[in-house]
Amino acid sequence: MSDTTQSAIQLIVGLGNPGPEYSQTRHNAGVWFVQQLAHAFNVSLKNEPKFFGYTGKFICAGQEFKLLIPSTFMNLSGKAVLAMAQFYKLAPEQILVAHDEMALEPGVAKFKLGGGHAGHNGLRDIISRFGNNQGFYRLRLGIGHPGHKDQVTGYVLGKAPASEQNLIEQSIDEAARCFDILARDGLIKAQHRLHSFKAS
Repeated sequence: MSDTTQSAIQLIVGLGNPGPEYSQTRHNAGVWFVQQLAHAFNVSLKNEPKFFGYTGKFICAGQEFKLLIPSTFMNLSGKAVLAMAQFYKLAPEQILVAHDEMALEPGVAKFKLGGGHAGHNGLRDIISRFGNNQGFYRLRLGIGHPGHKDQVTGYVLGKAPASEQNLIEQSIDEAARCFDILARDGLIKAQHRLHSFKAS
């Protein structure tokens, strides 16, 4: 199998917090992406205690992809990701982590490879548990910024107004379509399409 056509990614993780009180909060945008993929590929996610999360798998472009939504709280996300990575012998660069991103406006989403955690507790924990290896893929789902760092916690743990939520959902929908391109044609083509998208 050639690296040029098929994706190196084998595991897609959606970050968020467990429980109904968090399910509609901005910090769970990564979870919404994995749920969208599960819906698109008709996957039912099952609770898997040994992976500290909900898992499933599907085939796209002749390749199997695994899905994971950690059932830990956000700041312990790495526990679930590491458990699954070790079990399946996956390197960080075979993992795509979908997460909320304050540096992007609602309605914007971007793929990237590597980088720091920019204060995101889920990313911070994953990087730390991989021995400070930052080399995994990210899907950054824009949620906007409250304007002041003291307001960040309440902002990410709050619900977006309907107009913003609609933009976020459009970007997640587009990101799920672009995942298909990522699987078939690689990161660059998927980036070209996703990065030109802006929900309105």
